[in-house]
Amino acid sequence: MNPGRLRLGAVEVYVLRDGLLSVDGGDMFAVAPKNAWARAFPADGNNRISISLNSFLIKTADRLVLVDTGVGDSLDGRLRKSYGFRRDPGLAESLRQNGFTENDVDLVINTHLHFDHCGGNTRRGEGRIAEPAFPRAEYIIQHGEWQTAQSPPRRERPNYRPATFRPIRERGRLRLVEGDASVCPGIDVILAPGHTRYHQCVKVESRNRVLFILGDLVPTSAHVPFSRVMSFDLDPLETIAGKKRIFKQGLAGSWLYGFGHDPVHPFGRVERPGQRFVFRPLEE
Repeated sequence: MNPGRLRLGAVEVYVLRDGLLSVDGGDMFAVAPKNAWARAFPADGNNRISISLNSFLIKTADRLVLVDTGVGDSLDGRLRKSYGFRRDPGLAESLRQNGFTENDVDLVINTHLHFDHCGGNTRRGEGRIAEPAFPRAEYIIQHGEWQTAQSPPRRERPNYRPATFRPIRERGRLRLVEGDASVCPGIDVILAPGHTRYHQCVKVESRNRVLFILGDLVPTSAHVPFSRVMSFDLDPLETIAGKKRIFKQGLAGSWLYGFGHDPVHPFGRVERPGQRFVFRPLEE
């Protein structure tokens, strides 16, 4: 099975990678002890681990839908060095490798507006003025997330970069939704707060098969256990409650899951052989 491509009923889903970031392992796993996650994510001498910037491209019969857009050009030289950012291969190049261009995308869904999930929303156009990177697309964002991004709390301020989302509204490409909503046939957004107050996940359904794209609710396969949350989460208890709710729903339907920051397992299953939920790669 190609880990970068998934057939879901009549739908095809591609994993596109903008690049890799180096982040502190303790920040990614908060109170979980290092020996619980270090095998899956080995840390360097500075306790930093490598995480992927995965986007998901969903090809239905009549729509091309992109979920999240990586960091794009949102990091200046200092921050690129600080985050150890490596463009590999880049969102635009990843699109081209799969036979698409930015002009083919009909909808862009941002799980939330932190720069590592929406930085590729825009690009520098004429005069280096930020413009939508997907000129035909409508961008779908939770109304509450949009409001937060306009004037974020001090703790959240570094995560929001206005140049990555304000040009979307200025060019008339913005669609705001409230809570759970259908965005097109077979694709719904599901409110899942915790990481941010208005974080949303994406549910893709075709011929009774479901792929649930988790965003930063469950950023990697190593975050499947309930206690493993990020220090970046505004409300870890909300994150845990959301994981429990979604994984329980998914058991009955044998849902598949998409992980936005996992460099090895962008897709996988979650099973419950005993009292705990566990991750299973698709290859098993």
